[in-house]
Amino acid sequence: MTTTLLARHWHHLPEEEVTELLETDASTGLDTFSVERRREQFGPNAVTVKRGDGALRRFLLQFHQPLIYILMAAALIKALLGDWVDAGVIFGVVLVNATIGFIQEEKATAAIAALADTLVSDATVIRAGQRVVISTRDVVPGDLVVLSAGDKVPADIRLLAAREMDVDESALTGESVPVEKVAPLVNENATVLAERTNMVYASTLVTRGEGTGIVVATGDDTEVGRISTLLGNVETLDTPLTQKMARFSTVILWAILGLSLVTFVVGMIRGESAGNMFSAVVALAVGAIPEGLPAAVTITLAIGVSRMARRRAIIRKLPAVETLGSTTVICSDKTGTLTANQMTTQIVVAGGLTYDVSGVGYGLEGDLLLRTSHHDPGDAADSPLELCLATGALCNDGDLVPDGSGWSPSGDPTDVALVVAAAKGGIDVRALRMRWERLDAVPFDSRHRYMATLNRDVETRTLVLHAKGAAEPILARCVTMTDHAGGLVPIDSEAITGSVEEIASNGYRVMAMAIKSMDETRTSIEHGGVSDRRDQRQDDHG
Repeated sequence: MTTTLLARHWHHLPEEEVTELLETDASTGLDTFSVERRREQFGPNAVTVKRGDGALRRFLLQFHQPLIYILMAAALIKALLGDWVDAGVIFGVVLVNATIGFIQEEKATAAIAALADTLVSDATVIRAGQRVVISTRDVVPGDLVVLSAGDKVPADIRLLAAREMDVDESALTGESVPVEKVAPLVNENATVLAERTNMVYASTLVTRGEGTGIVVATGDDTEVGRISTLLGNVETLDTPLTQKMARFSTVILWAILGLSLVTFVVGMIRGESAGNMFSAVVALAVGAIPEGLPAAVTITLAIGVSRMARRRAIIRKLPAVETLGSTTVICSDKTGTLTANQMTTQIVVAGGLTYDVSGVGYGLEGDLLLRTSHHDPGDAADSPLELCLATGALCNDGDLVPDGSGWSPSGDPTDVALVVAAAKGGIDVRALRMRWERLDAVPFDSRHRYMATLNRDVETRTLVLHAKGAAEPILARCVTMTDHAGGLVPIDSEAITGSVEEIASNGYRVMAMAIKSMDETRTSIEHGGVSDRRDQRQDDHG
């Protein structure tokens, strides 16, 4: 096996050819000799970190600013003229400015390094027929890796087997919804990375199911490694602040030189001595330089960096804070995953009425507004809207977990978005889930495209089946729906399908909600029992 094999389109090759090219066995994996040989050939399974500048160079780079050059020149002239107090003050300002910038950059660098250390994980591999757990750094091409829900994918892997397997590839592709993986399928050669269903990639996360595959690339040869290499070669650009400071410094420099020259010439014409005029010109030039400007700018930026750090955003270089403030347009896809990797419920259709959901992301600040007037969910108990929101919260494995600064999402982004929508609608989700205990659940998978839960009211002992999923399978299992007054009417499939298509045409992901009262003796769900919902509504989010 040669290094050039790692550039092959593994998603396009059948399993037999993959194992042959990688000289491995699909059932027993690599032997010890092969592992050692490949570790020497390919090195550790880690992305090469670009070597940074030393501490001394990073400190000296803090002086690499046009205005600082002018200040240092002025301080030097002051010292040559014997004005040690002014020279010392200017040097002190410059030194304080450089020290603040250096300390902040060191803190950010240390935080990034500590964050990288936390990303080291273990991988389960099969070697010589034995299942062993090793560090991800020790994974080599040809290793047979076993993946299960919650595992971080250690390298680029061609799947040989997958069972109900979903992978969160948002770190690589930006898509927040987990991608279903199907191992036997051989993709077309031109299939783009985000649609290669028989491949999983380093840095992604298995959210559901399990699978087995062969490592086809490690370290810098992985897709995320290639991205890291490209980022390491990106040209460093000046920020808007540094550009403005450079222009300001140029203006100051030429203005001082011009005024000094005019002053010197006028003084000589009036008969002053050259020595006196030179001293006067130097005093004029030094007095015109804003010594406090660099320190004021640095301290202001340091305050901004500290505020960002409290919001868990690490900024390594001070001018980057101002760059964020200068941003006027942020481009992202419809889910906003390029900026937050969050999903937000935006529209709810219930009982024939349409509601807009305000607020962004997983924050609980927001409300539900009827398209024609404001709606207060609190004065409409058991309304179609409340039933819809409650179904989304109960037929759900996501949650919002309190942390030191507010709430942190836990679970699939779609489920969390439904929990947030219920909270905005005035529902206490935790109290609701305590009241309606879950007896059984059918998890979502690609075969039936819905999730169902059997819940019992702890007070009345009432059993209700809740379901959510794609509109088509839910609609096919419903016979009635609620109108705006909460009454049951025969289901209007054409109207609902038209509403779904209209909403979906605007780029939203559409889900349907349904409920059914069950026999109180039922304690589990059978797929046959998920066949005739009494109630159907739609919840649209994206």
